Amino acid sequence: MRERITVYLGGVVVLGLAMVPFVPGAPDSYLFYFLFLFFLHTAIAQSWNLVAGFTGQISLGQHAFFGLGAYTTALIWQRQLFGESYGYYFDPLVLILSGLVAGIFALMVGFPLLAKLRGDYFALGTLGFGEIIRVAFVKGGQFTGGPFGIIMPSSVYETLRPHYWVGLALAGGLTYMIHRIRRSHFGLALISVRDDELAASSHGIDILKYKLIAFALGAVFTGIAGSLYGHYLFHVSPDGFLNLNWTLYPILMAVIGGSGTVLGPVVGAFAMTAVFTLASVSYPEIHPIFSGAVIILVMLFMPNGIMRLAKR
Repeated sequence: MRERITVYLGGVVVLGLAMVPFVPGAPDSYLFYFLFLFFLHTAIAQSWNLVAGFTGQISLGQHAFFGLGAYTTALIWQRQLFGESYGYYFDPLVLILSGLVAGIFALMVGFPLLAKLRGDYFALGTLGFGEIIRVAFVKGGQFTGGPFGIIMPSSVYETLRPHYWVGLALAGGLTYMIHRIRRSHFGLALISVRDDELAASSHGIDILKYKLIAFALGAVFTGIAGSLYGHYLFHVSPDGFLNLNWTLYPILMAVIGGSGTVLGPVVGAFAMTAVFTLASVSYPEIHPIFSGAVIILVMLFMPNGIMRLAKR
């Protein structure tokens, strides 16, 4: 009963957030941009949560999938693969295609890494993959735009409304999917793999298969988030989309909120987006110091995350 009420309240919150763009002046406010970033951060935090929080595989290569999603969108625009008019309007097919490209790369690199490496070694392997992708796009010449990246045509949209709604749908849909997964046979298998691989294997669970599916799903949604951010910025570059921040952000948000929970990444994403925004606006000179201090304090006093503390 309590769970159904939580889902119902979540639906009401999502519906309320969907109405925000109709409030006079809202699309031009800084709060609107803050909410868009919050949705984007929630999506990448939930994606990492699926891989690490539920399956126990610490990935340090999420920035590669974020960048692959963004660059897929940019290259489709640049090559006019969907016609000359594409790029001025949102095309859900391109968002999905960008996510699938990231997912395919995850399958290709994930199979050997997950089959051979465990724990810290797997984490280092994904970090190495992320750096390979970053260097490949930096050295990609005219195809990728090199270190300067690809500048895309500006949109016909005068506000952030379409980006806002797509971001809300992505964050809300992914959170609901995590909720459903947690209660499913698939989710229970992931948790058993995280808790004890030997015991899970003895019960007939294909360890590699479940790890690989979770890793690929996390990459798909991270790629879609990268594509969405690329649509928003109209400029995709290695520094903007393939830097390590896009791996550190979801880790911080999931861990601070409570990894392995459904709402932890949402709470963590909101908290950290607020901290980053407050620091960049109010204390631009000491932005990194301020943000770092807040993170340290949270980890000292709430090491298991905000949601786990709240459950006590």
